[in-house]
Amino acid sequence: MSDNSSQSMSYQAGEAKGQAQEKGSSMMDRAANAAQSAKESMQETGQQMMEKAQGAKEAVKNASGMNK
Repeated sequence: MSDNSSQSMSYQAGEAKGQAQEKGSSMMDRAANAAQSAKESMQETGQQMMEKAQGAKEAVKNASGMNK
């Protein structure tokens, strides 16, 4: 194998490694964004549930006359 051919193969292997690392990094970023989005969605759902529960609690108090 000539020195030129060896250098070319080494370069191509480095390129492939760099592309694989970039792809992996991109996938990790997308996974992190998806996890953050899910977390925010769950927090919003939890907040809505708490508000509904508070509303139900107030409705029961009003209906039973305990809110006077």
